[in-house]
Amino acid sequence: MSFIERGARTVFLSELLSGMALTFRYMFRPKVTVNYPYEKGPLSPRFRGEHALRRYPNGEERCIACKLCEAICPAQAITIEAEPRSDGSRRTTRYDIDMLKCIYCGFCQEACPVDAIVEGPNFEFATETREELMYDKDKLLANGDRWEPQIAARLEADAPYR
Repeated sequence: MSFIERGARTVFLSELLSGMALTFRYMFRPKVTVNYPYEKGPLSPRFRGEHALRRYPNGEERCIACKLCEAICPAQAITIEAEPRSDGSRRTTRYDIDMLKCIYCGFCQEACPVDAIVEGPNFEFATETREELMYDKDKLLANGDRWEPQIAARLEADAPYR
């Protein structure tokens, strides 16, 4: 660039004027900012958020204590203890997830043969203490009961791709 062209740009403030023109052009367009706490963006059906244990429509928990999720968890965040019931089936007596260890990989959800453990749509589960992020069976079942309509819809939307 020649000395004269640079001098002309400096004197006439062409960079500043082009920047201002760009600003005015975008000033009158619709805003793209999401007002977060009051508006939420769309979530993919494959979004992996807070864990939940699901129940069958009759109210019985789905987990059959096969321990595949515990075995496949790369972070070793899942702990399961089971015992046989009077009818001969196995059910969990203890199902714990350490959410501090969890890396939200989704392997537990993929390994489960009965879709008992899923990662739900909730991503707003901040806590004040570390102990609150140690999820036990009751907390996971409560999450499943709370988010069941959304979880079922997401699993149905994702079913053709599984």
